[in-house]
Amino acid sequence: MATEFDEIRRKLLQQKQELLTRAAKVHADIIRSSGPLDKDFAEQVVQMENDAVLAGIGEATKQELAQINRALAQLDQGTYGHCSSCGQPIGARRMQALAYSDLCIACAEAAG
Repeated sequence: MATEFDEIRRKLLQQKQELLTRAAKVHADIIRSSGPLDKDFAEQVVQMENDAVLAGIGEATKQELAQINRALAQLDQGTYGHCSSCGQPIGARRMQALAYSDLCIACAEAAG
């Protein structure tokens, strides 16, 4: 079982690194590291719409990072793989598909 969790930990750490890289790129784009808004008003509108999309991506990235950090903490505490709602073990197939899941399929479906 330890080797299964070792693989999950490796997968979570890899996902975390990819998300941190994405978050840094999104942040750089939002703060306009490539330069200020274009002088053309129509182009400014497009740039601001892009900023809204980037903000959404940044928020989703932040939420996924929180889930990964929670899963890593559960691995460290020995509570990984149990549903946070009902306490039952989360199926191995679900954990392989979504390594940071903290809900079993039944509770996830009930939550919507």
